[in-house]
Amino acid sequence: MLTEVLIKTLFIMAVIVGAFTPLITWIERKQSAMMQDRIGANRADIAGIRMIGLFHPLADILKLITKEDVVPLGANRAMHLLAPLIAVVPALAAFAVIPFGGVYSFGGKELSLVVADPDWGLLYIFAIGSIATYGTIMAGWSSNNNWSMLGGLRASAQMISYEVTLGLSVVGVFMVFHTLKLSDMALAQDSSFRLLGFVEVLFGLPLPAWLDWLRLPSWGIFLQPLGFLMFLCTMMAENKRPPFDIPEGESEIIAGYHLEYSGMRFGLFFMSEFIGVVVIAGLVATIFLGGWSIPFLPQETIIGVISSVYGTGFATGLCLILHVLTFFLKVIVMIWLQMALRWTLPRFRYDQVMDLCWKVLLPLSIANVFVTALVMLLIQGGQA
Repeated sequence: MLTEVLIKTLFIMAVIVGAFTPLITWIERKQSAMMQDRIGANRADIAGIRMIGLFHPLADILKLITKEDVVPLGANRAMHLLAPLIAVVPALAAFAVIPFGGVYSFGGKELSLVVADPDWGLLYIFAIGSIATYGTIMAGWSSNNNWSMLGGLRASAQMISYEVTLGLSVVGVFMVFHTLKLSDMALAQDSSFRLLGFVEVLFGLPLPAWLDWLRLPSWGIFLQPLGFLMFLCTMMAENKRPPFDIPEGESEIIAGYHLEYSGMRFGLFFMSEFIGVVVIAGLVATIFLGGWSIPFLPQETIIGVISSVYGTGFATGLCLILHVLTFFLKVIVMIWLQMALRWTLPRFRYDQVMDLCWKVLLPLSIANVFVTALVMLLIQGGQA
């Protein structure tokens, strides 16, 4: 059991920290270059080979490692050194409950592709994510710099405010899937529903058989479209990425809470943001995009069709590979979307960020809860 957990943990660390995080720095540069009709970063090379700029993440890491680590005069040294770790560790720990595949049976032994699978998985994400707030506050306060302090105050106000709406934005998802367990949420989406089925349920009108072909995957984005938009918006605000990057607004407060950081400690703050991008993509893929499921191809169908020719063991293994690839494909799509928003929307003003939270998203999230409850009552009444 311990060996299995370690292997899955090492796999997640290798994929997220070893592959996704460095590549996101390249994606951010190249995607902005494509959107702005530029070439983008392409100067770093090895033996004259540039690989369309793929060596730039390696050059960034080498630069950060070799830079001098400076602690400003008058700073609280212990907190100044501890803050970057508090910012980055929660982002890594969040992947413990995000499933990247289902449950597969090999010779009577079940393999679950998630490091930990508690019944309160989504609450764990919220709890562990809120710890990162302390990292930004500590960084701003301990640096003995007025601009850093202002950035820390902005970050704490923004992150604490959006946590309220973040929780409420997924209450509708809890109600629809009847669980807080992320693997169960993904499993519930490995099916489809009739697009016009509500006509029979609510009005009792029979539908012709050919309309049964009009189906959609039972994904959260179709069952909770408003919840999807609010969740993505609030998660991006929690991650302090553009257009919600007021805690580090260069044109206003120089560099915000990490102004007095250099070297690898500065890199840890940026690493936490880039890991946060992958966490957001993984959560959205799990809760709203069906997780590892392939649309209209349930796991039983895939294994059943392939096993009739190649055997159950081979079919299960192939299904596992397809599900893992499907999950990471959805993660890549959501990373692309976040980068597109990052380079499309200008930075909001501080008052606009707070108004969006308290005056727009919070009322909408509360309304979404009541509308979801009403629709579920109507459907249950129509089926009774």
